[in-house]
Amino acid sequence: MQSSIDKILPWLVFVLVLVGFFIFSSASLGLLARDGANFSSVAFSQIVFGILGGGIALVLTNHIHYYNWRKYGFYIFLASVLLTLLVFVPGLGFSHGGATRWVSLGIFTIQPSEFLKIGFIIYLATWLSGLRHRVESFKFGLAPILIIISTVSAILLLQPDTDTCFIMIVSALAMFAVAGCRFTHLGLIALIGILMVAALAFYRPYVMDRFVTLMDPHSDPQGSGYQIRQSLIAVGSGGLIGRGFGQSIQKFEYLPEPISDSIFAVYAEEFGFIGSLLLVCLFTFFTFRGYKIATTTRDSFGTLLVVGFVTMIVSQAFLNIAAMLGLMPISGLTLPFISHGGSALLSTLASVGIILNVSKHRRRMVK
Repeated sequence: MQSSIDKILPWLVFVLVLVGFFIFSSASLGLLARDGANFSSVAFSQIVFGILGGGIALVLTNHIHYYNWRKYGFYIFLASVLLTLLVFVPGLGFSHGGATRWVSLGIFTIQPSEFLKIGFIIYLATWLSGLRHRVESFKFGLAPILIIISTVSAILLLQPDTDTCFIMIVSALAMFAVAGCRFTHLGLIALIGILMVAALAFYRPYVMDRFVTLMDPHSDPQGSGYQIRQSLIAVGSGGLIGRGFGQSIQKFEYLPEPISDSIFAVYAEEFGFIGSLLLVCLFTFFTFRGYKIATTTRDSFGTLLVVGFVTMIVSQAFLNIAAMLGLMPISGLTLPFISHGGSALLSTLASVGIILNVSKHRRRMVK
């Protein structure tokens, strides 16, 4: 028997997007002071492609019965992989900051890895929900998921996009655990992941620099430690209640990427400890509400879909916040619902639409 859509999650998302719009508007003033021409394209992408496009995507995915994704799971995943591979095509791939993660479509660019996240979660949920008790076996459980993760990781690490790769692995581990895998298999994947990070730190100096900076932010104050030092200055300057909306100083010439991965530092400077705590609470409520929907779905496919999408969104959010507080290595991860990124916001809201559709078909109402 179909129940009505979850009543709380849409309001949480609405508040997060609204907060995101206001803090993006404030943080983008720093970009306006640096490059007025670029500000126009950034604002257009965020409002039209992110908020409006994402809102339409949420409505559409909310009206598609989630079980239809299972029918075409493999093809959706394949299409998302092929789309992501376009970043390597000369003339289409667009580079920024030493990474090639975008596809140029004339007046705007898209980041295909954001849509790869959706295809990845849908396919994993499709495959894992069909395994049943065989998920505990090496042949049907561990071996295939290692192949799937390795394929996606190879594509992302070539760009390179280490951070997106990491949160996708975290999401895959959560889904694998919920599907009923052996804990030894889960531990083995985690061990392989740790070894992969160690190898990346050896072969890619910037990865090692992140860990060195985490241990000692003052080791290279004008180099690898610059962003975290400026972020901590911004957060500390906010005090208890903040400088006030629009009053951040660090977003002008000091904080690198104030509208993307450093946006939480701008938010903390303007709204202080209390505002930061409220934002963390919003993401925490989103987490619990999402997982509560997952526990009351009719079938394993719906459960795995929700677990995958919720884990991906909140792990990215908390990793971004932790990095800005010096609790995790600095990464290029943006803050979901808040940071600039039309593709990111669109894909995130589309994922929320799928979660809400799953909530429509629960076996009982969630109170």
